[in-house]
Amino acid sequence: MTRWIAAGGVFLVSLDSTVNVAFPAMAATFAVAPETLRWVIVAYVFAYAVMSFVGGAAADVVGHARVFRLGVAASIIGFVVAGTAGTFDALLVGRFVQGLAGGLVYGTAPGLVTLATPPAARGRALGFLNAALGVALTVGPIIAGVLVDAVGWRSIFHLRVPVALVVLAWSLALASVGAPATRRLVSVADVLRARVLAAGLLAFVANAGIFAIWLLASFYLVGARGLSATASGVVFMLTPLGMTLAAPLAGRVVDRVGAHAPLVAGLVLEAAGLAVMSAADERTSIALVSAALFAAGAGLGIFQVPYMAVVMAAFPSGQQGAAGGFAFLARTLGVVAGVLVLAEVFAARRAAAGFTAAFAEAFVVAAAGVAVAAVLALVLPRTASSRR
Repeated sequence: MTRWIAAGGVFLVSLDSTVNVAFPAMAATFAVAPETLRWVIVAYVFAYAVMSFVGGAAADVVGHARVFRLGVAASIIGFVVAGTAGTFDALLVGRFVQGLAGGLVYGTAPGLVTLATPPAARGRALGFLNAALGVALTVGPIIAGVLVDAVGWRSIFHLRVPVALVVLAWSLALASVGAPATRRLVSVADVLRARVLAAGLLAFVANAGIFAIWLLASFYLVGARGLSATASGVVFMLTPLGMTLAAPLAGRVVDRVGAHAPLVAGLVLEAAGLAVMSAADERTSIALVSAALFAAGAGLGIFQVPYMAVVMAAFPSGQQGAAGGFAFLARTLGVVAGVLVLAEVFAARRAAAGFTAAFAEAFVVAAAGVAVAAVLALVLPRTASSRR
């Protein structure tokens, strides 16, 4: 039951994939340039990057269930503020609140799952958690496309309020899941270990690269290819669909052969998908674009499970909240860096050479970064991954 409730919280927070498809509509409402929409991502992602670690570490002391429920409840406030925003600044405030709340959920969910699962089955349990994340990322763009076309972008926030209420009520079953007996806060030395930092570095780069898709793909599909928001959502969802399908399989592989091989394979596949997208233009086959989007998502899905397994195993049972928080912290800082760097690359090139050239260059940068991470994973097997 615990892993289902934790997955429900991750599903709720990860429904933020609805926001990406709504970017063109938001830009039109507030009369801002496409690259300005980076702050809609950054305000949210930076907040939950920090709060995922803080919340996870606090959960080791005060109890994982309490922090998890607080995150779900605070999410409702964020949805209401963002959905009723009258200005772009107000929208950013709502996104910041969502980020703080989402960090509390993300920071505690891995710890809840790990503490409730025997060591030999933790790869599958973490794969299940990542699959819930992937499902939300998959259905989110489709739902968003329909809602944006039919009702408007504000509905993507309103939709999540009743979902949050259901998860909050469900989370009352977590009352028996409290803080470990040790109640020891994580120390700086616990985090600054080569194995932990190496895994975090790989996650940083992998998640930075994938945001070339989250940030720019909807503009390419709607603007360059002329697709409707609904059709764009269907194609866009292939990236999270790849994540969804790959995560459970990766979990089984990790339990059988260890983390190193799937970790490297995931990075290689993600880099290949991003490289293909860098060559996409107005004449590229939609089938090829779809395959590239799916491959990039599958690669990240394969990578995330062994990455989380390595980080969770690097911390003792009394620090699983801190471990889960660090896992999401490294991933999320990568997202922030990816959004800022790739948006800057896109903006600079768009002004000088147009959309197509800017789109291509941003994806080249993303693909190159992930390819370098794959090489690092190969040369740092003892610190970046381990066999159980």
